[in-house]
Amino acid sequence: MNTSLLESKVAIVTGAGQARGIGRAAALKLASQGAAVVVTDICRPRKDLEIEAVGLTVGDDIAALESLVAEMEASGGRGMALALDVTDTDQVRACVERVCETFGGVDILFNNAGVGVGAGPFLDLPAQNWDLSWQVHVKGMVELMRAVIPSMKSRGGGSIINTASLFGLGAIPGYAAYVTTKFAVVGLTKAVAAEFGPDNIRCNAICPGNILTDMGEAELNFIALQHGIDRAQALQLYSESAALRRPGQPQEVGDLVAFLAGPDSAFITGAALPIAGGMQAGL
Repeated sequence: MNTSLLESKVAIVTGAGQARGIGRAAALKLASQGAAVVVTDICRPRKDLEIEAVGLTVGDDIAALESLVAEMEASGGRGMALALDVTDTDQVRACVERVCETFGGVDILFNNAGVGVGAGPFLDLPAQNWDLSWQVHVKGMVELMRAVIPSMKSRGGGSIINTASLFGLGAIPGYAAYVTTKFAVVGLTKAVAAEFGPDNIRCNAICPGNILTDMGEAELNFIALQHGIDRAQALQLYSESAALRRPGQPQEVGDLVAFLAGPDSAFITGAALPIAGGMQAGL
């Protein structure tokens, strides 16, 4: 492990509050390579972010972020925890201003905040689910990028990594709002990469498949309930669509994020990179 790859760099990671989340794994990896890492999540209960069937509530506790910062600092890193609702433009601007005041600027942005409310039959999906999917997956990314790019330009460049999905590269039935917004993330990523390449600002998207995050575990529970099977059988169903016949781990996605943030990926921009074990994207 090279602890100096990102030395003197400052990163913001959104959606970092889940114990087995991609955001948390990425934050730890970035910190291990020398970056100062600001971790954020919504940090308040939201009924529209709950998955009642499996009892999963998203991002409702600042203590999870503070624990993550303590873990980074115990290993010699630097960090800060901030509550941030990415759908609130004023909060986004205040967050970036505080990061710049505290650490001097922003070099890395990992736009990872996401919601799973975009799944369901197309004709039955409530309007609020479409709206929230758009606000979190697209508008939130837009506002964060607009807030950090001036700082990146002043510091000679930067790296933006956006979490899309394998379903941002291909569609399957029953996920219309999720698919639509994740396709938008890929297009947004390419547009920003094209416009700000001359400023040495790179922008790439990661496209995870089945990853054993807290949300992935919730999906396993749902599969088990739906089919009347145990977790081991549900895991087999969950894994069979991947060539590697297993789901990914959050740490594996975190490794990809750190690679895209660092100097070893200096000639990669505008890419939408699957990390899915060979799972196909769909239509």
